[in-house]
Amino acid sequence: MKRLNYLMNGLAALALIVLFSQCAGKTDNQTTNAPAQGGELSGMKIAYVEIDTLLAKYNFCVDLNEAMVKKSENVRLTLNQRAGDLDKQKQEFQTKAQNNAYLTQERAQQEYNRIAKLEQDLQALSQKLQAELMSENEKNSLQLRDSINSFLKEYNKTKGYSMIISNTGFDNLLYADSCYNITREILEGLNARYSSPAKK
Repeated sequence: MKRLNYLMNGLAALALIVLFSQCAGKTDNQTTNAPAQGGELSGMKIAYVEIDTLLAKYNFCVDLNEAMVKKSENVRLTLNQRAGDLDKQKQEFQTKAQNNAYLTQERAQQEYNRIAKLEQDLQALSQKLQAELMSENEKNSLQLRDSINSFLKEYNKTKGYSMIISNTGFDNLLYADSCYNITREILEGLNARYSSPAKK
């Protein structure tokens, strides 16, 4: 059971990591709150978006994350309950076997085989549910990426940036003037366009 808890906690953490795979470090409030002006370099109009801020505050992403956490928890509870029931049956079998409670060796073997089959079924169920979570998480990541890209295309029709760079901590930009930061503007536009299922 402890191993099962460890696996499910690891899965939940992995689901969050995958969903926030572009997220690293903490948000710099100073740059986030800077004016969304963009900037020009060698004739190019360039801006950047802080992905960690976007993923932490974009309501669609927040909703996806909360849904995944709930589903991960439901999977964990289901598997823990099955594992608990299985452990109880194992203990009952061992007690009966030690006390020679089975009338025949054949009957004891049948019970042993039945419990072994339950254990195999539980392992198969665990793998199936974890695979389903990972698959849904990948689908959510694609939806999130498509949502942001779709908005940026519409947004840039009027803004005319040559390039909008994603920035996560020090992954892409070692330094950029805050005048190039359009995170707040993008975030406000995304949230204005998104309607949470709970609010519909």
